[in-house]
Amino acid sequence: MSSRIKLTISYNGSRFLGLQNQSHTDNTVMGTLTNALRRLHIADTPVASGRTDSGVHAFRQVLHLDLPPHWDNLVRLRRALEHQLPLSIRIRRIERADPDFHARYSARRRVYRYILSPNPPNPFEADLVTFCEPPDLDKLNTALRLFEGEHNFEFFKKSGSDVKHYVRTVYKARAYRHKNYIVLYFEANGYLRSQIRMMTDAALKTAYGDMRLHQLREQLERKVRHTTDLAPASGLYLSKIIY
Repeated sequence: MSSRIKLTISYNGSRFLGLQNQSHTDNTVMGTLTNALRRLHIADTPVASGRTDSGVHAFRQVLHLDLPPHWDNLVRLRRALEHQLPLSIRIRRIERADPDFHARYSARRRVYRYILSPNPPNPFEADLVTFCEPPDLDKLNTALRLFEGEHNFEFFKKSGSDVKHYVRTVYKARAYRHKNYIVLYFEANGYLRSQIRMMTDAALKTAYGDMRLHQLREQLERKVRHTTDLAPASGLYLSKIIY
């Protein structure tokens, strides 16, 4: 009899073409993980809490899958699975889960962080942060607070999204300094395709004075699309899934 597990992983997304399986390549986080599981004779395909785009990272991505009976020792499984995975994917935790646990549908909130570096660009962080001119933190937070609450984010999504409705609740959107970095924090019940990257870019444009606050509000109210630019994927991290 199979048993369900909850698998929490972290990954450096810079070398992967996103999380989701793709028909033309195995160079995705899920493709790499699935191939590793197959080598351990685990046939079930993992289900993730949500997708991340090409180049986006994760501190704590959560997945579930059902194990065959011969994998009853989770300590041994973790050791064997990590041996099969590249160093760009690491297992943070493997634990048993209720049979009805679903990594995506059981999730209540999702936390992302976007990391900006106002320091001179360097090659060692090029895939891990977004280098930028130092923004006015007060103006940036004023812009980010507009996103809080329940909104229709139709004008803050990338085209090609296959969802049927665009209403999401953002519980918190803030920016703060951490050491030599500026971190944008987003906590919501869910996000549309590339929504965070588009919100980040628009908020930064407002902080720099390239966009007016009323223009950001107009776009949020779906009156006018003032920008469809995306902040680079390199600075975005899936931080935590709250169940």
